[in-house]
Amino acid sequence: MLKFDFSVQTRYGQKIDSILIAGRDQADAERKLMQMYRLCTVMRCVTKNTDEKLWQATSVEDILTLISKDS
Repeated sequence: MLKFDFSVQTRYGQKIDSILIAGRDQADAERKLMQMYRLCTVMRCVTKNTDEKLWQATSVEDILTLISKDS
């Protein structure tokens, strides 16, 4: 799933610089945005790189190996 970083202006004129929303595509993310901020104006939309992983998946076997080494 892609992530989109929106900057919007609300219907009352308040500017919000960064709203991060996940979606299948930009239209899906905008639909979700409009559910939260009705009648807002999108000022900017940037697609975030989702290839960067901040975590690494670990198997149960790896966790058990780490626990047994500490004992």
